[in-house]
Amino acid sequence: MNIGLWLQRSAIRWPGRPALYLGTDLVENYAGFDAAARAVAGWLRAQGIAPGDRVAIFMKNVPDYLIVQYGIWYAGAVVVPINAKLHGREAAWIIENSGARIAFATSALAEALSEADAPARVIDTGSDMFARARAHIPIDGVTERAADDLCWLFYTSGTTGRPKGVMITNRMLINMALDYQVDVDRVSAEDTALYAAPLSHGAGIYNLMHVQMGARHVCPVSGGFEPGEIFDLARYFERVHMFAAPTMIKRMTLAAQEMGETGKGLRTIVYGGGPMYVADIVEAVDLFGPIFVQIYGQGECPMAITALSREEVADRDHPRWRERLASVGRAQASVMVRIGDAEGREVPRGTPGEIMARGDTVMPGYWQNPEATAKTLVGGWLKTGDVGFMDEDGYVTMQDRSKDMIISGGTNIYPREVEEALLTHPSVQEVAVVGRPDPEWGEEVVAFVVCTPGQPLTEAELDAHCLAQIARFKRPKSYYSLSELPKNNYGKVLKTELRKRLEEGVA
Repeated sequence: MNIGLWLQRSAIRWPGRPALYLGTDLVENYAGFDAAARAVAGWLRAQGIAPGDRVAIFMKNVPDYLIVQYGIWYAGAVVVPINAKLHGREAAWIIENSGARIAFATSALAEALSEADAPARVIDTGSDMFARARAHIPIDGVTERAADDLCWLFYTSGTTGRPKGVMITNRMLINMALDYQVDVDRVSAEDTALYAAPLSHGAGIYNLMHVQMGARHVCPVSGGFEPGEIFDLARYFERVHMFAAPTMIKRMTLAAQEMGETGKGLRTIVYGGGPMYVADIVEAVDLFGPIFVQIYGQGECPMAITALSREEVADRDHPRWRERLASVGRAQASVMVRIGDAEGREVPRGTPGEIMARGDTVMPGYWQNPEATAKTLVGGWLKTGDVGFMDEDGYVTMQDRSKDMIISGGTNIYPREVEEALLTHPSVQEVAVVGRPDPEWGEEVVAFVVCTPGQPLTEAELDAHCLAQIARFKRPKSYYSLSELPKNNYGKVLKTELRKRLEEGVA
């Protein structure tokens, strides 16, 4: 089935319900949302776009984004979402690799694509051409597609080379959305989805269950993540859902403390996409209350490997609550999860290994990349590249990316454990731990630390703090103070950049 059917059904059932907002201004109700998507689909058909063809979206977070997305699906085509923070040349490469014939882009990004000579017809959503697409003769209904047909071609962040195109099917998105209702949160028509993180990624995928239930969809006027704006919109709409990376939650917590905010109106914040440190989530729950849910997924199994419920995130009574809070939860309904050894064989509970997943939310493979597919999908199991262990109750604790693990003197050291220890110091805001080659030990531990402004820490103070919590052999041998950690366009810390600084002696 075509995932776009969910919008069509909601428009038939609740045509007058408010659907799309820019800030607090209503842009379309569900009838208007559906009509606009059908018009865009009709225009795409008139341009020769056939079912299975790829169409790129390189847009800021605006209501037209969702109209274009559903218009592409209504036409039976495949959405190629591109993060609006990418450089025009990076976006042009994705367009070329995907074979997208048309790319919708907000004005500044359309200019960037033109400058990069993107090999596709670029439609500026602020142009008369897009206005004509919005006013085109609409198609009658949603184009029929099979559950295993490609509908979303998502490109990974590419921190270790060119990004890979993850093939995502209708079946994967349907199961992800249904898992959300079972394992993450229950959506109702009274809810509001607030898109402060890129619509091209997890935040955008989470529109599905809100469309299915006839909820509201709000794009901030800023087009991105501004804590003050989020607090204002939450108060206005109430029952607000949003997806946030852990770094965003940290920023919201700091901003709320400075502004005297309590997060009134925020009903659910789902977090994932990077390590959430126990000290940070404890502080956030203490301030905002039991509104947080953790998910763990990858582009290869979008948003749908494990989940830790709001009750578990907020629990402080269970004798092992800290251990559970440090985990990424238990397997979601549509997947099997296990911990495997180097050959993919399941290891005993409590034993570290590679986190693996199998089920209807796992990708069929990478776009035109059989070699990478063969390395990542083994016997039907997705090898995530993440190292962790599963306890007797099924909770999975992710220790690190396999490539980030430090081996010093033949002993495995997980950077996240050291990072967690350092972050318990009240003057430490952010930290990243990496390994540095050492002729005697193989590798040694190095920490990059961002301290609270005006509260610098000496190396001796940091060392003493570590030694009070973790074994001596795990403590960093060097500490480097930074004003901020290098991050990619998705908010993930670039440990490759930190290693490069060490190699070049400019840390």
